[in-house]
Amino acid sequence: MHWLTDNRDLSHVDYHPTLLRWAGIDRAKLPDLVPPASVLGPLLSAAAADLGLPEGIPVVKGMPDLLAGAIAAGTVRDFDAHLCIGTSSWLICHVPKKKTDLAHNMASLPSPVPGRYLLVNEQESAGICLGWLRDVLFPDGLGDGGGFAAMDGFAAAVPPGSDGLVFLPWLNGERSPVDDSRARGGFVNASLGTTSGHLIRAVLEGVALNARWLLGSVERFTKHRVGSVAMVGGGARSDLWAQICADVLDRPVRQVADPQFATARGTGLHAAAALGLIGWEDIPDLVPIAKVFEPDPANRRVYDDHFREFVGFYKANRRAFARMNRGHG
Repeated sequence: MHWLTDNRDLSHVDYHPTLLRWAGIDRAKLPDLVPPASVLGPLLSAAAADLGLPEGIPVVKGMPDLLAGAIAAGTVRDFDAHLCIGTSSWLICHVPKKKTDLAHNMASLPSPVPGRYLLVNEQESAGICLGWLRDVLFPDGLGDGGGFAAMDGFAAAVPPGSDGLVFLPWLNGERSPVDDSRARGGFVNASLGTTSGHLIRAVLEGVALNARWLLGSVERFTKHRVGSVAMVGGGARSDLWAQICADVLDRPVRQVADPQFATARGTGLHAAAALGLIGWEDIPDLVPIAKVFEPDPANRRVYDDHFREFVGFYKANRRAFARMNRGHG
């Protein structure tokens, strides 16, 4: 809802009539806004019975997954970044002031931490690309856990850079750092030697290359170099993907424990802080880190080369995407 508000003053955030008019949205259909970390009241009896919870326990304001992820990753200090690879992906951090970057479709919005701004962006397709490829390659299934562990095994047998194969992850258009609903993805530079392992590893690398593209815009926005990156989301369960992200971003990646449950953890920590059970400054120490993946210098050149080509493929084909996908964005 913050995209429709005047949020220049964090002590008075409310819907802006001009933005509502431009968006064609009736204010009467929108919920009232309350400050971050608000206790809305006690849980009523009917809801308590339905949920199996005690009547009267406090109900704390919720939040979207992107904002919950910032808490779950422990990245509540300014410029501490986290990368989420779920269905979609994002690379965000808290920032000290209000700012908007229309060219790269990102802005700082009110954080779930009271009195703070959070840089917000999102990339349309990440983990969903791997799910799509799984369904194409293995329509009859591939074992337990959705088959992703087996796919990791195939990908691990392929060298960094996938022998020149590059995957463009814009299967449903893109949001950041280019707002282009007509962009589309696919594999580039395939050969007769391309195997399923190459295709899988290229998807992991393509999502990471897209995150690196976003990283450049984030650092220009904040005027700070991102240090280590906390990683959450279902994709962070893969040690291989976490290492690829470290190599492609050239940053240490801190793999948060149980990353697929990050939004639940973030919501719980937010509620605990709202109720005064913990301080906001305590949150980084309450987020367990499973492993830290350091960039491998041996892979630096191949991923630098791939990144240049990756961005070049978009620039060379954006007009073709626009022509071929009229009416699809």
